[in-house]
Amino acid sequence: MRIGIVGGTGDIGEGMALRLSTRYDVIIGSREEEKAKTASTTCRLRLDELGKVCSLSGVSNQRAVDEADIVVLALPYKHLVPTIASLTGFEGKIVISPVNPMEFGETVSYVPPPEGSAGLLLKKLLPESARIVVAFNNIAAHRWQTIGEDLDYSVAVCSDDEEAKKIVMDLINTISHLAALDAGPLKNAALVESLTPLILNISKYNRMKDVGVYFR
Repeated sequence: MRIGIVGGTGDIGEGMALRLSTRYDVIIGSREEEKAKTASTTCRLRLDELGKVCSLSGVSNQRAVDEADIVVLALPYKHLVPTIASLTGFEGKIVISPVNPMEFGETVSYVPPPEGSAGLLLKKLLPESARIVVAFNNIAAHRWQTIGEDLDYSVAVCSDDEEAKKIVMDLINTISHLAALDAGPLKNAALVESLTPLILNISKYNRMKDVGVYFR
């Protein structure tokens, strides 16, 4: 399985590449291909130091889409629309969105688009055949990066495509101790995305670290 990470040189993108590339072929994408190649080399060296074998390459965002079976949009919300507008080739592909529309001020607020969520906005922006799955929204970037530590959060997954949802849930369950949970159709994406600003506020006001979501 080939996983392309659009925006793969950010904290979340690189962290996901570190965690996923020991099991899957991971393609790190960036607007600047050289930046993606550098990130790929850096991730490979980190994994080599841990004695882990990986499959990593660095390419442009467009090539990451073209060459992948599953595309992860590891993007800040403000870059989502212009990035999608610059890319083609999403037809028939599973597209994972961990994107959370947020505004940072005295508190962190959920600021969804008129469509209701980033997931539903993607449904409008992408070709009809794109298989949109909302997942990985509530995991802190630095937790992805701390590859020597286990990830043991619950991961809520939304999609209107039941087969794509199952594929993504199976993928999630191969990563550390993450546990995928079916959170229903894509219209529930706002419920999942809005947990992230809540988590950030709880972390701030209670001086807590590594706050996550667990359903037990």
